[in-house]
Amino acid sequence: MAAIIVIPARYASTRYPGKPLLNQTGKTLIEHVVEQARKAIAAARVVVATDDARIADAVRGFSGEVVMTGAHASGTDRIAEVMRRPEYSHYAVVVNVQGDEPEIEPELIDRLIHVAEAGAAPMVTAAAPFTQVQDIANPAMVKVVTDQRHLALYFSRSVIPHDRDGLINSARLLAIYRKHMGIYAYNRDFLLTLAAAPPCTLEQLEQLEQLRALYLGAKIAVEDAATAPHGIDTPHDYLEFVARWRGMRAPPGGG
Repeated sequence: MAAIIVIPARYASTRYPGKPLLNQTGKTLIEHVVEQARKAIAAARVVVATDDARIADAVRGFSGEVVMTGAHASGTDRIAEVMRRPEYSHYAVVVNVQGDEPEIEPELIDRLIHVAEAGAAPMVTAAAPFTQVQDIANPAMVKVVTDQRHLALYFSRSVIPHDRDGLINSARLLAIYRKHMGIYAYNRDFLLTLAAAPPCTLEQLEQLEQLRALYLGAKIAVEDAATAPHGIDTPHDYLEFVARWRGMRAPPGGG
């Protein structure tokens, strides 16, 4: 099977407008994401999907492949538009890598592609342990609960599972709760079905698109990752990324 990575990118982010074009490292944020995605061995192609000419120009500037789309409410809809085009229709698996994940691990992308190609579930995502107990209650950090086959039972911004009787002590919390990561590998036909379906009530309440797939009765496989990458949601997140990036390139001994 052939696999493609599509990176949805928009300029008018509600929380951080212009985020893809941040360039304090000498490269735009979207270029960092594309560079990481290109390291995935199992993907034959990496494409940025955007409706903004500034982002498109930036991608062309580093010889990246870009597709101009219409305006969309979600990254899933944007990717679906790309996958409906004849020149991309032969790809059986499509991976949605978020445009604000400059440290996404290529090995994780490859793992999701391999699981999607195996066909046990039409949609594959990932989860990692929480690193700080206080983050478990943060509604911005999505929780996922799976069954014994590593198939998703539910995703929520609330704390799930709910420890009704207080049986879980703080030392065990980080071992039990799983943080959902916003990366997906889809069977192409299922992606198009998902994008064509109307939003369900659960999705609208939680503001989580993956709940539409569960509502439709689809299986979502959840791969375990050791750690979650640092997504860029705020200016502070970006400054921390810049510091890590510069630190990795500093000569030994600081000289």
